[in-house]
Amino acid sequence: MNTENEKPGFKLTGWHVFGGFVLGFGVIISVNLFLAFSAVNTFPGLEVKNSYIASQEFDVNRARQEALGWQVEGIVEDKLLRVQVRDVHGDPLEVTQIDGIIARRTHERDDYVPTFRFDGTDYLADVDLAPGSWQLRLTLRAPDGTEFQQRHDLCVDEPACMTNG
Repeated sequence: MNTENEKPGFKLTGWHVFGGFVLGFGVIISVNLFLAFSAVNTFPGLEVKNSYIASQEFDVNRARQEALGWQVEGIVEDKLLRVQVRDVHGDPLEVTQIDGIIARRTHERDDYVPTFRFDGTDYLADVDLAPGSWQLRLTLRAPDGTEFQQRHDLCVDEPACMTNG
């Protein structure tokens, strides 16, 4: 029943305001839950299965590794990964075994296992890495069976990570 003084159209009620709040907070909560779920599922966060056992072996393994006196360095240039292994005198060293993984710190999706070859001086592997910050996780084995583990930060064609380290 419109009279001449009333304007036809939408009338905002308390239920409309309540519905707007519920809808707005529902969207915010849904987005937050989705982001939290995605973050937990894409970041493994697991370094070792049992941290207590790993801590018990850490000092022993570190002492054995330091006794080798090896100096190890990883570098990526022109799609070539170069791992330099040097003995206590700085001379090139050929190891019994070398394994590595090149990975991003935040997810496992781009993990890459390089295939190394020894050129008489260094270990080389062809790699095709996207620009940015990477981590090289190396495991080497000495002739006496001692395991040597080390991580190296790698920077591939990214000015931001080149200036930070």
